[in-house]
Order: sequence, then structure tokens, then C-alpha cells
Amino acid sequence: MTDARDLLAAYDAQLRGAPPHAATHAPDGPLTRVAGPLRALVTGPPDLGLRGRELDELIARQRDFFAARGEAVEWRLRVHDTPADLPDRLSAVGFTPLPPSAVLIGPVAEATVRRPVLPGGVTLRQVSADADLHAVAALQSAIWGLDLSGLGDDLIARIGAAPRDTVVLVAEAGGEMVSAAWLAFRPGTQFATLLGGSTLVEWRGRGIYRALIDARVALAAERGVPYLHVDASPDSAPLLRRLGFQAITMMTPYVWTP
Repeated sequence: MTDARDLLAAYDAQLRGAPPHAATHAPDGPLTRVAGPLRALVTGPPDLGLRGRELDELIARQRDFFAARGEAVEWRLRVHDTPADLPDRLSAVGFTPLPPSAVLIGPVAEATVRRPVLPGGVTLRQVSADADLHAVAALQSAIWGLDLSGLGDDLIARIGAAPRDTVVLVAEAGGEMVSAAWLAFRPGTQFATLLGGSTLVEWRGRGIYRALIDARVALAAERGVPYLHVDASPDSAPLLRRLGFQAITMMTPYVWTP
């Protein structure tokens, strides 16, 4: 399955529901509300099956639900989602679009499985201890200038629920964590998802990001996972494309903040 249309169909069928081992998730009609480390998510199929007033009521209900909780929420909209006026309807009730990401899929069998090549003095380590996972959250917060402290608790909960399904890797130099990435296996699907992959500014451009990809490709290959999925930023997409990933759609987060 290498045709982009087949990959998109598999992605829509297998990856559009709640992530496995999400701390909290609950359905609302065709949508699923999912707790997240930065903000809540709502996710659903490419066609919600609603139009006009019913669709507007569904959207407004998400805003009102999270407003009552004082919590921000993100609605992930893919460019092929219908109806075509869904972006306008989201904007009409206060959802604001953020920069889009490319949804990339890469066949593991076609990726070059190689030993990660790291710059001198940098080592890779798999972590699962609570202290390490909180350190990963602190690193992500520092890199992105956001309060991502909830990421530590989120990773702890996921690993606690299914230790083999979330693998967290960190790159360290001189006892300092300089980069972190994780691989989320998706039982019952053909996919695993690449997440994280953020590096401190002063350590970028030295091959650490590529090494973390190589390490996770090797893990997926060991488990016999056919495909890797990633929502890629403009910075990471070119490298992933060179490794055989192809774009199947674009994803724009629409965010409502109280």
C-alpha cells in the first residue's frame, strides 16, 4: 500500500479516533473529546455526517463544554474534511487556525534502518521513570516557550497503562537532556506515530533529530509495524520526505481558548 489515496483511506479509518491509552476521552456524537497535555482535543471522521444547524450546534457544544471547564480545546481539521464550509463554521464561534502541518506516512520496509549516528559526546537513552518523563516535559516547555508540564503526567499515564506502546528516547550531553522524542504504537492498526523530536537550539543541525528518527524506525521494524505516521512541521517535513515519507493531507489545528 504505497498509493497516497490508499494511505489516506487507511489513515482516516485507523487514526482518527482517540489515541490509545489517552488519559480521558468521551464521545459526543461523531466526535471524541480527548484530554491533552497542553489543551484538550476533539477528533472525528473526515465527514461528520452533519450539516447546517446540526453542525453549528455540535461545534458550539464543544466550545461551551470546554468554556465551562476553563480549558482550551483544539479541533484538528484536515484539508479533505467535509463539509467544505467547516473552517468558516469553526471560525464563526471563536476557533482560531494555527499554522498547518503536513500529515506524512512512511513505509517502514522502505526506510533505511541504520544505527543512529550521533555527534561526539551525545548518547541516546530510553526512559520511563517519572523523573525522566517530567524532565522531558520541562525540556519541551523550554524549547517551545509553553507550559507543557502536563506532558510528563500524560506520558507517565500512557506508559503505566501499556508499557510497550509508548517508547520515549532522550539525547543527552554532559548529563543534560538536549532532545527528546517518542514513538506511540497503535495496537489494532498498521501504524505507529512519531512524536516529539524537539532539540535545544544550540544542539540543532548536528544530526540528533535524524538519529532519533533512525532509532524509532528500528523499533518499528522490530515490532513489524508497516507504517509510520507524523504530523510534520515545515522544518522536519523535508528530511522526512528524503527518508521516503509522503504527504497524504494537511492538518490545521483550530483552537478555542477561554
